[in-house]
Amino acid sequence: MKGGPPDSISYSPSKRTLTLVFPNEAPKQLSAELLRVLSPSAEVQGHGPGQEVLQTGKLNVGITDIQPVGHYAVQLTFDDGHSSGLYTWTYLAHLVMNQDSLWMSYLDRLAQASASRDPNTEIVNIVG
Repeated sequence: MKGGPPDSISYSPSKRTLTLVFPNEAPKQLSAELLRVLSPSAEVQGHGPGQEVLQTGKLNVGITDIQPVGHYAVQLTFDDGHSSGLYTWTYLAHLVMNQDSLWMSYLDRLAQASASRDPNTEIVNIVG
């Protein structure tokens, strides 16, 4: 798992997990939520250090499409409409190897921002 392509990629909608099988490795799983909040897109990562945009309310996000991009990446489409991140094999391997620390860092940033993983569920009553 040194950044080469996985042998297979599959998605379980019921578990909302992406399973990657890299050569000579046991299957590895990444949650759709982790993939969404750590998207490599400029929309999430910004255009430079310190420009990252904290993603909130993605607890129930799912993946609706997986498209290969050349021989180096996949493009994931999420059910919240996000689809601009290209997940290279190197980036996916990085997420797999570091998912625990990356996840804890994400949760810390949410707490510091007094933000939530839960989607915004405000109910607006229109009287008219």
